[in-house]
Amino acid sequence: MKQICYPDNFSTDGRRASFFLAVEEVVARRYAAVSDDDYFFLWQVPPTVVGGRNLWLDVEMDLDYCRSHGIDVIRRRSGGGAIYADMNNVMFGYVTGGDEVVTTFARFTSMVAELLRSLGLDASSTTRNDVLISGRKVSGCAFLHVPGANIAHGTMLYDTDAAAMRAALTPSRAKLLSKGVTSVESRVTTIRRELPGLSLEEFKRLTIERLTDGKLFLTDDDMADVLATQKRYHEPQWEAPRRGRHAGAPSTRKRIEGVGQFDIAVATGADGLITGVTLGGDFFTTGPLQPVLDSLCGLPRTREAIAAALPDPAPVAGLTREALAELIADNS
Repeated sequence: MKQICYPDNFSTDGRRASFFLAVEEVVARRYAAVSDDDYFFLWQVPPTVVGGRNLWLDVEMDLDYCRSHGIDVIRRRSGGGAIYADMNNVMFGYVTGGDEVVTTFARFTSMVAELLRSLGLDASSTTRNDVLISGRKVSGCAFLHVPGANIAHGTMLYDTDAAAMRAALTPSRAKLLSKGVTSVESRVTTIRRELPGLSLEEFKRLTIERLTDGKLFLTDDDMADVLATQKRYHEPQWEAPRRGRHAGAPSTRKRIEGVGQFDIAVATGADGLITGVTLGGDFFTTGPLQPVLDSLCGLPRTREAIAAALPDPAPVAGLTREALAELIADNS
């Protein structure tokens, strides 16, 4: 696996999370999709909350707190929940070719767990998206498929500002209880806590040494593509919290173990037919979701009518077409 490296004349100091997410996309398009090599890199950012593509951001994080405390807020293109990052933790990025995104994701989380076990830690990966040390979360991961390639990435909590993380992230009580905890802080651990003699720089060095065996040097042309790709992360429609997309539509929240949390808003007209559907949450998608939801407009809000209109398989990881239809049709 090759380490992704930047041109000598290019500095990444102070770059936002959107920059590094754009690096992953460019490497996926320009390299992984047309080669047999895998690619990996580490990155760090000033205090930032990164939310999954489907999240209603104002539900999962305290946006006022983030603004008043200088915490950047970025929506990534992969699914999953919200994570807090700062210069005391490390982000992992993994890019590989192919179309088997679920297999790639499992390989990535297993690779991260194996790295931690090589350091003497009792690490394991969950069936969904977490890496644990002795049952406590140390890394949350997500995936994204682009044509011909897959991206898997995650945060590694070497250390963190627990107070800022606790204030910035506001997951539902149901989500916390599903993990057997009552607060964000009680659910996580850190590398520094588990290995107090290992410095952050040494951890980074060992990670690169044990996971990579070569280098990919990005070109000036690659970096121009990265900066152009980064701009898409800051388009107003992409950055928007998303809740209330269909004005006046009541929302309900449901959690499906092993799949994720869903915030569901369905608008209907006076005739009872669907006029708009929005799904928010920390679930993962395997393909475009909103165009599928938009195709339900004009249908009655019944499980049978919705299921008949949905593609098979459904574009939500872990859900059958019928299960997705039931979520949308359920009024309770």
